[in-house]
Amino acid sequence: MKNVHIVMGVVTIVLSGASGLYGAWCWWRAQRSVWFWRLLRASQAAVVVQALLGGVLLLIGRKPPGLHVLYGVLPLLVSFFAEQFRVASAQMVMDQRGFESAQAVGELPEEEQQGVVVAILQRELGVMVLAALVNVVLLGRAAMTG
Repeated sequence: MKNVHIVMGVVTIVLSGASGLYGAWCWWRAQRSVWFWRLLRASQAAVVVQALLGGVLLLIGRKPPGLHVLYGVLPLLVSFFAEQFRVASAQMVMDQRGFESAQAVGELPEEEQQGVVVAILQRELGVMVLAALVNVVLLGRAAMTG
């Protein structure tokens, strides 16, 4: 079981790193990518599986150092809060530009609407990229303390 936890830890770090780096590239280029979101969701699922495996190891009596558990649980929290910030991104961009609602954006000329949509997508991407990269650091620390 411990070996599965170790292998899954490596997979989780690689997925989080790949999604963070690829997402940063997409953010830099201000382009949409279905593959970023697939990688990100895979890394988030891996974080959950990894935490569950760690929980099982705790339940069967394996006692890791306290910091290992902390660094193992924090990526769950980072992912959760990042999703909350991602959801709020659209409203932040619209508030920043002085729009009351999505309908107000719909009244703009097509080109300006596109500008707002790109700003929202880029903000969402930036939040999730940052979360993925923070998770890489936290998961790396968990591996070092385990």
